[in-house]
Formats: sequence, C-alpha cells, structure tokens
Amino acid sequence: MDQEEGSTTLDNIVTQFNTYEDFLDSQITTLDLYYLEDEGLARQLVELGYRGTGEVVKREDFEARKAAIEIARLAERNQKKTLTSAGKDLHDNFLKALAVREEDNRSGIVSSVIFIRDRNSHGQEVSGYIDYAHRLKTEDFEVYFSGKKRLLPRPTDMSFYNWDSHVAVWNSTPNYQVIADNPEGLLFKYKRDRKILNVDPKAQPGDNSTRTPIQTELYIQAVIFDHVSRRKT
Repeated sequence: MDQEEGSTTLDNIVTQFNTYEDFLDSQITTLDLYYLEDEGLARQLVELGYRGTGEVVKREDFEARKAAIEIARLAERNQKKTLTSAGKDLHDNFLKALAVREEDNRSGIVSSVIFIRDRNSHGQEVSGYIDYAHRLKTEDFEVYFSGKKRLLPRPTDMSFYNWDSHVAVWNSTPNYQVIADNPEGLLFKYKRDRKILNVDPKAQPGDNSTRTPIQTELYIQAVIFDHVSRRKT
C-alpha cells in the first residue's frame, strides 16, 4: 500500500469511529472474546497487530489524524463566517464606516454605538442610538450593505425617538445599560468594563471612547461612537 492509499484508509477510519477504542472494538470478533475472555487484552492484541480483521492503525496516528481533521473542520467553518460587508462596492461614507468596524464589533474588540437621525418610510423624523454589535448578532446586515434597505433606529434599539408623535423609548442591550434619568442627558454604561459612554456632543464621550460624525448622503445626521474595552478576558 502506497502512502496516499494509507492516508485515505486512515481518514476513512478516523471519520467512521469517534474514538480509538471504538476502532479497536470493531476489529474484535466474538470468537476472540470467547477465547481471550478479556476485552482489554483483545484490544491490545488488535493494537499490536496480532488480532483484527482490517488495517493496523497506531493510536498516535489515529489521534493525530483525528485532531487534524477537527482543526480543518473548524477552520473551514470559520472561513465561511465571512464579513457581511466583504466584497461589497460601498460608495457612501456611512456604509464604509460600518464596514470598517464590522469585524471588530463581531469579535468584541470594539463596541460601536450608532446615532442616526432621518425620516422613516412614513415621512416622520426619527432618531436613536443603535448597539451595532448587538444588531449584527440579531439580524442580517446584507440588506444594508447591499443598499436594499437603510439602517434606521427602531423602538427596540438602545433609544428611539419619533419627533412627530413624541414617542420616546429606551432599552438596555446585552452590551449596554441605558441611564435615561441623568439630568445632563442620556448615558450608556458598557457592561464589560462598566465605563460610561456620554453621547452629548458638547461633552467628552468618556474613557476609551471616541465620537466620529459621518458625512453621509443617506441620513440627515449620523454619528458613530466607538468604545474599546480594557477589561481583561
């Protein structure tokens, strides 16, 4: 048997059996157990090549190949998790800004809060703050990066205000606690490091946070706050 055939045979065995012991058991006959009266001894004889109905496979070869196949499987799965913005021809600054931040928000390196003010499909002016990382986990951003839909604040986001109906809503997210009763304005506390994000344009955004106004043709106003957590994981 050449090396290629041997590798293929080992791959077939590793794929078929969850553990090396399962493979050994498959090589043991009822007659072997009758004469040996010891399953452990029967396994040892198969491992050494004295018993068995198929190929002789060493434990270290089986386990090494099993680990290699699992690593390859995980790598392939991670590769499939491509960024939603990847390969998109983005022209507007706002979508470009989201694309730049997508990977870091998915991985938790950065937590971005998006402020948007614009008119909804009913012509009503709405504004609100969006937890970008949370939205990325709960919906498919393909429709936004492809230009099929516009990202707009919803009543389920961190904050939402309808300027026509005067409806105001606040919601904490898995990443942020909303502090709505602050006399100086709305605050968000990042839950991982408990740092405060101040979204008042006249104030500093807070420790490890930045405020970036976005020049965009998609909205009346768009601002992105980026917070980098310093908490050790």
